Amino acid sequence: MEKDSVELLEEVIDSIRNIEGFPIAKDEDIIKLSDPPYYTACPNPYINLFLESYGTPYESKSDNYNKVPFVWDVKEGKHHPIYLAHTYHTKVPHQAVQKFINHYTKPGDIVYDGFCGTGMVAIAANLSNRYAIVSEISPFATFIAYNFLNSLKPEEFTILFEEMLKDVKKECEWMYKTKHTKKAINTRTKKYAEVINGLEGYGLINYVVWNDVYECPFCQNEICFGETLDNSRPGEFNEKYICQYCNSEINAKSSKRVRIKKYDSILGSEIEVVKEKPILISYSLGSRNFWKTPDEFDYKLIEEIDNLEIPYWIPNAKIPYGYNTKQALKSHNITHVHHYYTRRNLHVLSKFFDFCKEKNIKLWFIISSLLQKASKLMALNKDYIGRVTKGILYISSTRQEINIFHYINKNIVSFMKALEELSFDNKSIISTQSTTDLRNIPSNSIDYIFTDPPFGGNIMYSELNFIWEAFLKVFTNIQMEAVENKVQGKTLQDYTSLMVKCFKEMYRVLKPNRWITIEFHNSNASVWNSIQEAVTRAGFIISLVSVLDKKIGSFKQITSARSVKNDLIINAYKPKVDFSSRFIKNAGEGLEIEFIKDLLEHLPIIPIITRTEKMLFSKMLAHYVENGYKIKYSSVNFYKLLPENFIELDGYWFLEEQVKTYNKWKSNLSLDKIKELLIGQQILFVSDEKTALIWLYNFLNTPKEYSEVFTDYQKILINPEDKIPELKELLDNNFILDGVKYRRPFSIKEKDDIKKFRIKELNGAFKKIYNKALSQKGKLQMVRKEALEYGLLKLYQEQNYEDIIRIANKLSKKLLMSSGEIMDFIDIAKLKTVGLKKNDEY
Repeated sequence: MEKDSVELLEEVIDSIRNIEGFPIAKDEDIIKLSDPPYYTACPNPYINLFLESYGTPYESKSDNYNKVPFVWDVKEGKHHPIYLAHTYHTKVPHQAVQKFINHYTKPGDIVYDGFCGTGMVAIAANLSNRYAIVSEISPFATFIAYNFLNSLKPEEFTILFEEMLKDVKKECEWMYKTKHTKKAINTRTKKYAEVINGLEGYGLINYVVWNDVYECPFCQNEICFGETLDNSRPGEFNEKYICQYCNSEINAKSSKRVRIKKYDSILGSEIEVVKEKPILISYSLGSRNFWKTPDEFDYKLIEEIDNLEIPYWIPNAKIPYGYNTKQALKSHNITHVHHYYTRRNLHVLSKFFDFCKEKNIKLWFIISSLLQKASKLMALNKDYIGRVTKGILYISSTRQEINIFHYINKNIVSFMKALEELSFDNKSIISTQSTTDLRNIPSNSIDYIFTDPPFGGNIMYSELNFIWEAFLKVFTNIQMEAVENKVQGKTLQDYTSLMVKCFKEMYRVLKPNRWITIEFHNSNASVWNSIQEAVTRAGFIISLVSVLDKKIGSFKQITSARSVKNDLIINAYKPKVDFSSRFIKNAGEGLEIEFIKDLLEHLPIIPIITRTEKMLFSKMLAHYVENGYKIKYSSVNFYKLLPENFIELDGYWFLEEQVKTYNKWKSNLSLDKIKELLIGQQILFVSDEKTALIWLYNFLNTPKEYSEVFTDYQKILINPEDKIPELKELLDNNFILDGVKYRRPFSIKEKDDIKKFRIKELNGAFKKIYNKALSQKGKLQMVRKEALEYGLLKLYQEQNYEDIIRIANKLSKKLLMSSGEIMDFIDIAKLKTVGLKKNDEY
């Protein structure tokens, strides 16, 4: 696909204007930023041509693809030059993604990422000799992805960069001058420069420390807490301050900032700003570094720069009121983008942007990496190192104004290393759009999806990207932005609905019998359930969920995201065409065993939680309820089907043809690993009754006394959002007390007796929940979820949807959102009660 062979973007832009996520911008700015066909700052109309050139059409009859989830040793490379080349809110190291791509695909396949951020998945695909289609709703993110994938060659970049630096320095470097003085302090010796030792004249500023001016709450005089910084011992801040006017002991929390009126020449009107004052300057002279208190020269220089007209275009977009943007509005009255910068740095950045715009916009790649650090978001910490706090737009009362030239020089070496790593022929195409609408990507055209979606309300991408996008003059269309955001009026349910749309579209474009890998960073249970619910509703079958242990690079299996600090990996697949067709045709009737067989085929042949009888029943249940199919089997009847059709080894179920592979895998393990396997240490923690019973079953591989079980159980039990029965009750009702030790049930009679008793017990527990829900005025905050799910299943089988709705209306929002299984029953009941049938769209 050659550039010269495609229609001009301006000629086809109307055909993609109605695709969801089309950015907020003038057409001319979108076209100017784009580099068609491989990158468009709007939905990409050339993806079909890309697939025709490099993709492989899906043929179900000849498809022999067969993969199980990739679960082993993935260590993240966050110190790689590519990863460090440009900042962004979240990134997945490309080396980690490469391992997944190499496992699930072959060279020449097409990989897709619908939340591509800065394009790490596309980089991984290119380095693995695969093609990639990536999309993202943020124009800034896709601009960075474009630069990663279509970067200038190191030699070309060096020539242009040196020309740019020379040009901008010639005009602006004087703005960072400061006068050397005997009162300066040598940063190495911490001594005053009483003798200048031949170092005379002017030094170059490294950074300036600015501080907000406050009003003393006792005498109303102006004070500056930063003036108490001991510049002979940098890094020491005085926590308390004695007012020099009234001798009162005060602090910033008990004082208010002084606000003054100031004429804004860019807006052409008077505005209110927080009064600020420079309190410390770090500068270099020769090979030495110094600190000094600003003097008359420095104040005059600042005044001169402030009064100087900036002869270039300035990003002065009005900042929309938002969850994050309101922070700086409240504290410092930041209403427009240029207010985030000192006049000095604004002038320098505007000059840089003007050069990039005229010569080569790709040069903006390195300058844009400094936009946050060059702003008032750069807080000064107690170690005297400036840092931008991730995920918020917080302006500290003590901040650092950097010398942009100084920081560019610091970054250029590592940046050049990244360019050398990126010297490949690009095999990717980039689109700026919402993943809720992928109409420009054909169905069944993608070989593999790796994606790192937004997670609830953790990060407000459009707000945090607004400063960056203001320079590009192309902004995120927030209407379909998948976030939980009070200011946008988006609740967790709205976030879930948007994620369902996204995953449905990804399901549609993915070829059948292929995999999607979802990386997830949120430990909030409700958001975790939302993601799982969205994946399942889209039609995917979740095979395995793992947590990436970054310390040792290994996976541990989980069923809940609660209290997980590491990233989670969801492995899910799109069922085969014939499998899906039979299910739709027969509404799932008589295909329960087929479902389990297909699921077992898509699991790694190792002992994982999904292979336990409880999880197999749960998976079957979720799939049937999700599609509105009739559920024929109770858990007891379902468990009887398993030994008739599958083989149980060590408490896990396998296909007959998998047994040999499993035994071989097990024979290669050390004794310690076998012990870990058998006692269930592969389960990270217990968060509900279901995982408690699975853990107990594994732990009781040999009979154990109550005290021994109790000690280990307490270690693995986290704060559950489930009324789990007491440990002794779980042991008495689900295991055999043999003398003073508990053991697993062995005989068929023992197993049947336990299962019958459990059904009777769950039935009684559900009746209590049901009666309480109908009689209690308030909403139920916590219940025994296993009993609730049992009762909802029974009502579903009886087609008693009205009672499901009655119970749902009495469950708290937190309780509802804590369980995807409960939500599935309620959602399908709501559909059934209004006479709708749930159809599989694809």
